[in-house]
Amino acid sequence: MRVMVINGPNLNMVGVREKGIYGTRSFEDICSYIKDEAKKRNIQVELYQSNIEGEIINQIHKCYYEKFDGIIINPGAYTHYSYAIHDAIKSVNINTVEVHLSNIHAREEFRHKSVTAAACVGQICGLGEIGYILALDALKELVVKK
Repeated sequence: MRVMVINGPNLNMVGVREKGIYGTRSFEDICSYIKDEAKKRNIQVELYQSNIEGEIINQIHKCYYEKFDGIIINPGAYTHYSYAIHDAIKSVNINTVEVHLSNIHAREEFRHKSVTAAACVGQICGLGEIGYILALDALKELVVKK
């Protein structure tokens, strides 16, 4: 099973920015944690991060052409207004789980709405990096049920 983990803008700054919200673990540490947990689950995982919307869309399209079984996406701020990322997720017809380190529903009003979640099979938020692992488990179950 192959899963692409896509992280959007500013997630490369986790561990540096707003530590009270995002914690002190570095982005590199979180990526290592995801890789280790994926390996334990016999899931091949590829991680990608970009601050550029079009590059994120291209990565989603890559998942289709390279036949990935699932996508985990943390669109960052694009969550709240990128209909282009929403449409890209819908276009590839791959089970996708949206993940957020923080609880977007407990933060500023503009963060409460996700336009990308509607294109996904589910959303996990507020559980820190554990959310990525829960998403791996969910995608594995969904693929097995197929």
